[in-house]
Amino acid sequence: MSVNQENAFKPSLGLVDATMIVAGSMIGSGIFIVSAEVAQMVGSAGWMMAMWLLAGVVTLIAALSYGELSGMYPRAGGQYVYLREAYNPFVAFLFGWTQFGVIQTGTIAAVAMAFAKYIGYFEPALSESSYVLTLGSFHVSVAQLIAIASIILLTYINTRGVRNGKIIQTVFTFTKIFSLFALIIFGFLIGARQEIWDANWQQAWVPMQIGTGGGTELSVPVMLSGLALFGAMAVSMKGTLFSSDAWNNVTFIAGEIRNPQKNIGRALFLGTFIVTIIYLAANFMYLAVVPFQEIAFAKEGRVGMAAAERIFGTGIGAAAIAAMIIISTFGCNNGLILSGARIYYTMAQDGLFFKKVGDLNRFSVPGNGLWIQCVWASLLCLSGSYGDLLAMVIFGVLIFYVLTILGIFILRKKQPDAPRSYKAFGYPVLPAIYMLVAFALAVLLLIYEPNYAIPGLGIILLGIPLYFIALRKK
Repeated sequence: MSVNQENAFKPSLGLVDATMIVAGSMIGSGIFIVSAEVAQMVGSAGWMMAMWLLAGVVTLIAALSYGELSGMYPRAGGQYVYLREAYNPFVAFLFGWTQFGVIQTGTIAAVAMAFAKYIGYFEPALSESSYVLTLGSFHVSVAQLIAIASIILLTYINTRGVRNGKIIQTVFTFTKIFSLFALIIFGFLIGARQEIWDANWQQAWVPMQIGTGGGTELSVPVMLSGLALFGAMAVSMKGTLFSSDAWNNVTFIAGEIRNPQKNIGRALFLGTFIVTIIYLAANFMYLAVVPFQEIAFAKEGRVGMAAAERIFGTGIGAAAIAAMIIISTFGCNNGLILSGARIYYTMAQDGLFFKKVGDLNRFSVPGNGLWIQCVWASLLCLSGSYGDLLAMVIFGVLIFYVLTILGIFILRKKQPDAPRSYKAFGYPVLPAIYMLVAFALAVLLLIYEPNYAIPGLGIILLGIPLYFIALRKK
């Protein structure tokens, strides 16, 4: 029997569960890979760490600001609801459409493929190079089938009630946080070399581009200043910010969190703070263990693998990182799958998505939304273009974050007397700084990576005719 009532959601998640969803959705495979591109683009240890620190500070400011909105509207759908209340259903729909079309489902597909790729490390017959179907230039690999199977499995588990998803999320997130801390501690204790650390910090604050960002070394480093430096920072922060992304997923499941007015804001802060500390510590460890040139040009960008091999030796180190990424990506995808369907549920309640998606199943979760998300994410796995799709929406994600933070200012004017269990920390200065940084980054990406930013804008704009089609059907 299906039900539509919002209050049919069962608030069964506590503060620890919500914090694990924030941290678990953030930590995927990025921390093991992204530092290579950052090192290539800014060319020095100080600037590399500055990019990670800036991303962490900006993410913390955004999370602390979202706490006010989550306290005002502790409902399923989270950011979609905030945009609807601050602006109108049209802006909210553009966000929901982009989430379904690419952001949430594309991230699920990419994370599932990373999971499958590292399964293939232990058994080559299960790798991306093992094809089960070839039609001209179109291939289906065993890894793609494993990725799809993992999405189907996690979707099925989450359709059986939020408690099952909660257990997986908590266990896997604790495991990967513990594993990362263990890697960092072993790195400093047995892998660190004073000569490597000293050499890496010799020209720590001389910004220079030493690679293309695609793994290719420049024959002559390019010294950076002025607008070129800002461009390199934008490309670098594209990676660091999106290694820290998906922290807002916890707002989508507000209807299932106990005392959401307080616990969502607390979980946002605790989760983003924990992950920021882990990311900074991991990168300091890389600089103590791996020469800078090796960080920048690690094979296939696998900085984590390069560090682990220096700490534990080639065989054990590589296997340890592969196992950590398998655990990390599986837990990350559980959080993404669990939370994503709640946006489509709220859109359907507003008459802006398939009607059946607005039903809850007998386990009080949006089962139809979970399966539609599963189908589209699986197709993106087969398309092989999910990485490009993700790159395209980076511009759009930043724009929606800016609009949401701006919504705090708008709602302070529109609804001054609305109950606010928590007010944005540092308002109006810190939220304004976040908007300035995020908007500047979006503009710089438009200038320096138009191949991605312009199509990303196009994906959002495609939502305009879809909105009016949805209205007509409604």
